[in-house]
Amino acid sequence: MSGSKPDILWSPHHPDRYVICDSELGLYRIGPSSGAEETTATLLAINSDTPYMKCVAWYPKHEPECLLAVGQANGRVVLTSLGQTHSSACKELVGKEFVPKHARQCNTLAWNPVDSNLLAAGLDKHRADFSVLIWDVSSRMALDSGASANEKLRLSLAEADSGSVVTKPLYELGQNDACLSLCWLLRDSKLLLAGMHRNLAIFDLRNTSQKTFVNTKAIQGVSVDPHFHDRVASYYEGQLAIWDLRKFEKPVLTLTEQPKPLTKVAWCPTRTGLLATLTRDTNIIRLYDMQHTPTPIGDETEPTIIERSVQPCDGQIGSFAWHPSSQNRMVVVSATNRVMTDFTVFERISLAWSSTSSLMWACGRHLYDCAEDSGGGEGSAERDIATKMRQRAGSGYGHDTVQLWRNHLLAGGDDPQLKSLWYDLMNQYEPLKIQGNKQSLVYSGIKNIVKTSSGATESRRSWSGSEWQTDVPRFHSDERCLALRLCGWISRGSDIDVETFLRSLEQEGEWERAAAVALFNLDIRRAIQILNTGASTAKGELNLNVVAMALSGYSDEKVCLWREMCSSLRLQLNNSYLCIMFAFLTSEPGAYDGVLFESSVAVRDRVAFACMFLNDVQLPRYIDKLTNEMKGAGNLEGVLLTGLTNDGVDLMESYVDRTGDVQTASFCMLKGSPVDVLKDPRVQCWIENYRNLLDAWRFWHKRAEFDIHRGKLDPSSKPLAQVFVSCNFCGKSISYSGAAVPHQGRGFSQYGVGGSPTKSKVTSCPGCRKPLPRCALCLMNMGTPVSHCPGTGRSEEKVDLTRENKLAQFNNWFTWCHNCRHGGHAGHMLSWFRDHTECPVSACTCRCMQLDTTGNLLPADSS
Repeated sequence: MSGSKPDILWSPHHPDRYVICDSELGLYRIGPSSGAEETTATLLAINSDTPYMKCVAWYPKHEPECLLAVGQANGRVVLTSLGQTHSSACKELVGKEFVPKHARQCNTLAWNPVDSNLLAAGLDKHRADFSVLIWDVSSRMALDSGASANEKLRLSLAEADSGSVVTKPLYELGQNDACLSLCWLLRDSKLLLAGMHRNLAIFDLRNTSQKTFVNTKAIQGVSVDPHFHDRVASYYEGQLAIWDLRKFEKPVLTLTEQPKPLTKVAWCPTRTGLLATLTRDTNIIRLYDMQHTPTPIGDETEPTIIERSVQPCDGQIGSFAWHPSSQNRMVVVSATNRVMTDFTVFERISLAWSSTSSLMWACGRHLYDCAEDSGGGEGSAERDIATKMRQRAGSGYGHDTVQLWRNHLLAGGDDPQLKSLWYDLMNQYEPLKIQGNKQSLVYSGIKNIVKTSSGATESRRSWSGSEWQTDVPRFHSDERCLALRLCGWISRGSDIDVETFLRSLEQEGEWERAAAVALFNLDIRRAIQILNTGASTAKGELNLNVVAMALSGYSDEKVCLWREMCSSLRLQLNNSYLCIMFAFLTSEPGAYDGVLFESSVAVRDRVAFACMFLNDVQLPRYIDKLTNEMKGAGNLEGVLLTGLTNDGVDLMESYVDRTGDVQTASFCMLKGSPVDVLKDPRVQCWIENYRNLLDAWRFWHKRAEFDIHRGKLDPSSKPLAQVFVSCNFCGKSISYSGAAVPHQGRGFSQYGVGGSPTKSKVTSCPGCRKPLPRCALCLMNMGTPVSHCPGTGRSEEKVDLTRENKLAQFNNWFTWCHNCRHGGHAGHMLSWFRDHTECPVSACTCRCMQLDTTGNLLPADSS
């Protein structure tokens, strides 16, 4: 290809070899480089025996191995090789020439993929000759009688000894025209598609006198999709055309490229519907993904495609070639200096995340499925919140409205924030013996309770169980007492002693916390006793005795060795409650930052401490600061401060943003939020998202239970009736209920249906009095209540679908097939289809239950 840009041809039988064609033929082998992930190309052979090359085609069969057909500027086609050892068959073919009658340029070559002896050549126009010549490479020398005497003499003298010149083609097509591109159709080896001067033509070798053609300018670079044999690409200047040979009147898709003309188009051999194009003087290869191209239906139907651009190298690209077997791999050669680049086009990754936390993605021909590790062993990652919510929903989490604290056990009992939340809700919404109208304050959180305080009374109390009789200032008021009750430190009622709370902490093994609470109530002897008891238990820590010994040496002197050592060494203690005990003992009255800002201590304990030891100025300031901190962190312990108010919604929003736990947010907000809070768009969004999650998990029963639970706590959320049965005659609704128009007839017992004879039945439309359809099984009019489901002898398989005795039983519902229009009572139909597949009506072969995709779909929460 003298004077033109290089081209690349991959070997059809060696995946690691290719040929670069420009002024000479160069055979390269590509392989991994030593000690690196990159690849290198090694030059194996060079062939400079065929000058004036215009096009090259590689022989498609394995034998001969490296046989190439070269089209020259004078129209000759020469068979050559690249220095490989040849068999006898190859030696007979190498050097053979195929000469047209009149010399003109050869534009394109194509081997027949089935009958490899056939080689098609496309030539420029000549007024007295054909432009498409199909040669039989196995034929012997033959001088065409139509050739001139001088031509015969020249060929005879030059090639008489070798016998390697063929001048008589097997087929001649396209008279008085020019052929710029051609290819064999993969669907039929006898069909040849050629890009002629102003049309695309399909020639059938079985009848060469006729052809199928379409007028178009897009006649260059015709190429058949190897995965869809009826799809063909061609181009003209900067315009790309996609053709469907089944509808050959016009292209199914026309794409306008860059202003610069196209130089090459090629279908990917390893990827369905991926077409690569190259324009002149550019370093960009544009890709068109027609993976999901639909079959044209109407004249105006165009397939949808995805366009991409890749840049294999920095310099201008001369040509490229797809690898025949490696997925999405190509080799690119620069326009100058033969700089080659091995490049892989990475696929777009499609992700799919199931509602059960399984992640699946597709990349090329690979499909990856990634499931969450449920081992739960040491070092394993924390489970996804969706998995947690799904397990909690299966255990009935959030539905225990009698003993609210049990909900954290239903959630697994391993989340301290959920434990704190449900205990706070239990303390806030269980009845408290409160004088006056302060009950509403309980629902608004400690922050609002503190703000409404009319003033606290300061009192001084000395230490109990210590020889030091120093008085410690404490503050009392009704609001502070109420806050201590909400924190759980004191019991409900008039008793304000913390002994009950201390015993409960000891039973749970929280020795350090119990000792700290006892110390904050100025009972140092009780704190020492708790630490000694904790140290003596099997699970107790031995250093608790050491802490108890240190407490026993407490001194209230401002400057003493005990105080200095406790101040310096308390931060080295592992337990935060032990740390704040010494912080309290070494702090000045009113300056308890070491206790109040210890973040690892429970919020309820810090708030209770603040209500006891901070004055009316310090307490609201501290509560406001702590509330803002909880809201910013989304810490559920802050619900104790905010209540289920607007501040509580802000806190819950931060929690949901951090964790994604819409389940807890929904149940929490429904528990006791005011109506205006429930109407907050954020709250409604959490509730609807949780309902959608239950449906996605196929927890339809759980979602129905949640809707019932929601309706009880928020009556405004009850939906209106959305589905009703209408009369086929008058179109009015038919409702079977106690309010329906009763039928003043005889009792049900005479029809063989159990029930009270005083029950009402509606067997006709309340509007027009037309009779309702009859059940296909019991033959009674629809609307007649039933108490059993005939049609099956296996009573042990009968299922009460309602699970409870409701006013309107599901067995009485109207049901019918939308295909055959037959039906009856829902209970009867379900009993029938447990043992049968066809409709119960005689001579009807409809398989009613199999028509609906949800007919065989069981809920995931069914037992």
